[in-house]
Amino acid sequence: MDAKSVAAVRSRKRNAEKEIALAEATKAAARKRDGMDLLVAWSIVGLFVVACSAAVYAMAAILMPIAFAIVVGIVLGRAADELARFGLPPILGGLLLALFFVLGLSSLVNALLGPITEVAREAPRLAEGVVERVLPFIERFEWGRIALARSIGADAFADVIVKNAGPLFGAVAASVTPALIQTLIFLAALVLFLLGRVQLRSTIILAFPSREGRLSAIRIMNALEDGLTRYFSTASLIYLALGALTMMIALVGGLPMPPLWGLFAFVSSFIPYLGVTFMTLSLLVGGLMTHDALVVALAPATAFFLIHLAMENLVVPAILGQRFKVNPFLIFVAILFWTWMWGAVGAILAMPLSLIAMTIFEQLRAPPPEPQLPG
Repeated sequence: MDAKSVAAVRSRKRNAEKEIALAEATKAAARKRDGMDLLVAWSIVGLFVVACSAAVYAMAAILMPIAFAIVVGIVLGRAADELARFGLPPILGGLLLALFFVLGLSSLVNALLGPITEVAREAPRLAEGVVERVLPFIERFEWGRIALARSIGADAFADVIVKNAGPLFGAVAASVTPALIQTLIFLAALVLFLLGRVQLRSTIILAFPSREGRLSAIRIMNALEDGLTRYFSTASLIYLALGALTMMIALVGGLPMPPLWGLFAFVSSFIPYLGVTFMTLSLLVGGLMTHDALVVALAPATAFFLIHLAMENLVVPAILGQRFKVNPFLIFVAILFWTWMWGAVGAILAMPLSLIAMTIFEQLRAPPPEPQLPG
């Protein structure tokens, strides 16, 4: 056998070995994963989620105002693009809208600061008054008398509330300085985001090498801007009407400072579920402090709850449609999660962040196959 024949045999042998190895690799890749492989994969995903959550929680002082600034900047940026039709440059329009937003936010804080300070100062007296008015209603029932008899008693119960009211508001006051620092971070991030919004958008688009990736990025960013702008603009008008109705309820119900009740209702409505709960309880306490008759005291809280229930289940779905329909359980979990992570601001951002996640998921999800008719 000559050298050429030997080389040919060796070449065929190497090719056969490569084919066998390729077949075995293909067979191994096609083999279904067993339970241990899935457990390892999901464990890695779980550890990654836990690590990301820990990082977000640890960096809350920085990430929270930046995230809030990005959400507000997206809405104001789209509004600035609409103002560009009237000849106003988008950057200038965005800065003007940011200025109006900051002035409105400052006015809101200034309007709420006085009543909150007064409530903090009068907290022990208010707590004692609420207890004195609520306990007679509880004592009308047999289970209420038994519960009070087995517990610490009515007078001791009131003393505990009065003693704990001061430290509670002291803890709130201790968080004022970090809140001021986070406000400065928010303002700086908002202005810088509006100034570099167009350049940042172009950078994100050009980061994708393929044409399909760039088109997907454009589609996702447009969907995010449209969704957030539509949600906040529509929700603001609806909750503004709710605030006006709440002011009328407080005025008719004889509660003090009706405009502030309307303002509280407007702000708290941006926190789904928890906002209406807090507002209803506040109106209940205000009614009990103002009126002696139980029916009259419950009237403002009942009227507000029914109006809010009608708006959330009839008006909002009719205007926003099915686009922003999210599972209530998921929204509730998101509110609890972001409230635990970032406090009150996290509760406000829970709905926008859920909309962002839902929009990205819908844009990245493959469209369902079209049904093929027979024949």
